Amino acid sequence: MARAPSAADELFAAATPKPLADRLRPRTLAEIVGQDHLAGSAGTLTRMLDRGSLASLILWGPPGVGKTTIARLLADRAGLHFVQLSAVFSGVADLKRAFEEAQKRRRAGQGTLLFVDEIHRFNRAQQDGFLPVVEDGTIVLVGATTENPSFALNGALLSRCQVLVLRRLDDAALELLLVRAEAEFGRKLPLQDDARASLRAMADGDGRYLLNMAEQLFALPEDTAPLEAAGLAELLARRAALYDKDREEHYNLISALHKALRGSDADAALYWYARMLVGGEDPRYIARRLVRFASEDVGMADPQALPQALAAWEAYERLGSPEGELAIAQAVVYLGTAPKSNALYTAIGDAQRAARSTGSLMPPAHILNAPTKLMKQLGYGAGYAYDHEAEDGFSGQNYFPEGMDRQAFYRPRERGFEREIAKRLAYWAKLREERGA
Repeated sequence: MARAPSAADELFAAATPKPLADRLRPRTLAEIVGQDHLAGSAGTLTRMLDRGSLASLILWGPPGVGKTTIARLLADRAGLHFVQLSAVFSGVADLKRAFEEAQKRRRAGQGTLLFVDEIHRFNRAQQDGFLPVVEDGTIVLVGATTENPSFALNGALLSRCQVLVLRRLDDAALELLLVRAEAEFGRKLPLQDDARASLRAMADGDGRYLLNMAEQLFALPEDTAPLEAAGLAELLARRAALYDKDREEHYNLISALHKALRGSDADAALYWYARMLVGGEDPRYIARRLVRFASEDVGMADPQALPQALAAWEAYERLGSPEGELAIAQAVVYLGTAPKSNALYTAIGDAQRAARSTGSLMPPAHILNAPTKLMKQLGYGAGYAYDHEAEDGFSGQNYFPEGMDRQAFYRPRERGFEREIAKRLAYWAKLREERGA
């Protein structure tokens, strides 16, 4: 059993310098930056506390935006004992101990707020362990996650918790943190205006990371000349962009790329393509998605879109990175600037629905091959009109199954090459009607 901390332990802990981010940790909900929709005067959490009805919560948001701080402040405002666990370092035994201690406090009239960081890292069985103690009020659970709860947490647990989304800190919120840091140290950061803006950009919305970088700058001699952006970049490392190739951010960015292409915004598409590359995405995955886009969203409006996408993929396979990434960029620009049509995409969907609904209808006999005498006697191939023998190369015969009305699955748009296709189809429809097909 671990020993209780002694008075000497507490004295030494108090004397140990705390990181800047910890020293500037908000003491009230009103001091939290960038989350007014939750902690502001009319925010969700503020209203919840005013009603005296604090529910179990899942706080979903990127790192460094205040999830742990909010949990601590909620416990303080609600008069609950605060207990913190990390799903990275805790197991079933730790959860069981926390639940048992919460039950003891409850019998003594004291409630418990259990804060679980990275709660998505608990497996399904561990997540199910929260259900009875949340339901009977033994604990108020506040879980923090950087992953989409819809994918990372059990439906049963989600149904017992309210999901609150924390936003990435914007530029104004990050600047407010820098002002607080300067007040803490009693002096300005040694930065020129462009370097100060660069420092905020380097944090990428992470307040903790911003304050850690500011603390490094305050450690410089007080007579340090204000740094320019280039000097700052040499001194500090930029925070790696959030990107995980098998998590939600992966799907968010490929969705952004796809929709920017669909919206014919080649510049935005290039940006999302670059974001994925910087995040470490496999260019082959992007190339595959571009091939899909070429058929789904361009289709016959520009029949060259598919060969262009395939050529870019092939070029990457031959060249590799980084040279091959330029070929994919070329395909991104081509697809972004191509005329768009989903007529092909909707046509195959309609055709598949018709195929499922009509079952096993046979093709009309006149278009069946008749390699045997019996098949000829049964009428296979009888009356077939060879289109090349028609003067205009079009016989106008029926190629749908007998008993099925003709349907128009492919309906070209008045865009790009599909304008020409629409003219052809209209011409053939006219001939088919004239010939009584």
